[in-house]
Amino acid sequence: MVSLDDAVIARLKKGEEHFEILVDPYAAADIIDGKDIDISQVLAIDAIFKDSKKGTHASEESIQKNFKTNKVSEIAKIIILKGDIQLTTEQRHKMQKNKRNRIIEMIVKNAMDPKTKAPHPRQRIELAMEQAGVHVDPFKPVTEQIKVIIDKLRPIIPLSMEQVRISIKIPAEFIGRAYGVARNFGALEREDWQSDGSWIGIVRIAAGMQNEFYDRLNDVTKGNVSTKILK
Repeated sequence: MVSLDDAVIARLKKGEEHFEILVDPYAAADIIDGKDIDISQVLAIDAIFKDSKKGTHASEESIQKNFKTNKVSEIAKIIILKGDIQLTTEQRHKMQKNKRNRIIEMIVKNAMDPKTKAPHPRQRIELAMEQAGVHVDPFKPVTEQIKVIIDKLRPIIPLSMEQVRISIKIPAEFIGRAYGVARNFGALEREDWQSDGSWIGIVRIAAGMQNEFYDRLNDVTKGNVSTKILK
């Protein structure tokens, strides 16, 4: 349970009535992102208020009428998902920065230049977002913001959220460590074991993860691996 000093107000208006709870803003953001979090760990006080600053609780009748339940955990989740969360300037900036970093990471890992089929470096994505004036909502899930942001970035840099198919050949002496990397990094479409003990496979991965994939394979095979992007 979050302390009162660190809690903020989450408020939902229904008709002429207001309902408030005191929450951990970061945990509330995680709930909005779809994470499975115990509501009791989000609330500072296990109660529904009409005015939290005055300490005035919402009436049982009003709660039942508007939410069809008196369970604080269920009502709190509704308020978090549908209401407004009052952040301090510092909290908003911190949460926007965290969400922005998560969005950038997702773009870097899953996007590529459709012409070269190569991933964009993180700095290029960051600069393009600044140039496009991208606004990041600290309470909107990453998956809901990605499409809009990609559309804003495309006039600035060529960007495609695609996957690539890569053919891999691993010599027999490196199968032990490299096979797991090749098989688990993406979706294995096909594999063949050769008579000399070597392994050939076709893996489909997010375009932006190519460099990391190649680095991992080269590391475990000491550079003794053959790869080719397939059309």
